[in-house]
Amino acid sequence: MSRTPSSLRPAPAITDAADLGTVLGVWAHPDDEAFLSAGLMAAATEAGNRVVCVTATLGEHGTAEPERWPPERLAAVRAHELRASLAVAGVTEHHLLGLVDGTCAAQPHDALVWRLAGIVGAVAPDTIVTFGPDGMTGHEDHQTVSAWATEARALAAPRARLLYATTTEEFVQRWEPAREAFDVFLVDGLPLRTPASALAAELRLTPAEVDRKIVALRAQASQTGGLIAAVGEERFRQWWSTEAFVAAESVSARAREWGTWRVAA
Repeated sequence: MSRTPSSLRPAPAITDAADLGTVLGVWAHPDDEAFLSAGLMAAATEAGNRVVCVTATLGEHGTAEPERWPPERLAAVRAHELRASLAVAGVTEHHLLGLVDGTCAAQPHDALVWRLAGIVGAVAPDTIVTFGPDGMTGHEDHQTVSAWATEARALAAPRARLLYATTTEEFVQRWEPAREAFDVFLVDGLPLRTPASALAAELRLTPAEVDRKIVALRAQASQTGGLIAAVGEERFRQWWSTEAFVAAESVSARAREWGTWRVAA
């Protein structure tokens, strides 16, 4: 029986956030970092690691009630929510790029890459976490931030580990019963069904760690309060009790043509 040379076997997935060193998260909107990496950030800060977060916009168009929540009002609320949420995870370093929600793709690409590269260079992260080319949900802001972060890392910290947040078959099975009512995945082909063998990092949160993550998510009540009330906390806990990531090197940005969802003008 032939055997795969050890040099060609995939490295086992990282399961301890302490092994990630200094972590830089790069996200599009408040709550992106909490849904996809609150457990990672909290575990890393608990281990004494430095964790820095970058948010491109304040998500001021993230409402189904724009009359009740005009952009200026929602931006202010979400800024407060984000600070509270990051505090739960122990994160004290935050950079806001100050862009308008829904306009990331319209920004001057090279200028934003260089701006982000300046932050990457100053932080000198061992690990960068962000969206993959699919943007997790297909949101254009997410996809654009993924491209910025990928290029900024190549410019300023090419030796840093770059991890793309992903979803697994296990997640899809848990979420599927609620898909029709809460279809946050906005384009065909999503959510991803990444096999466990392809993961570069997988954090299965303990009940206490999920408790902390739920507090971080509840802090962003303008986005999470209605969902938690509708589906129940137990289902919500199950959905977000695992945080999964793939190595950027294992993903081709041109592997498929992802659809894109844009904020309505």
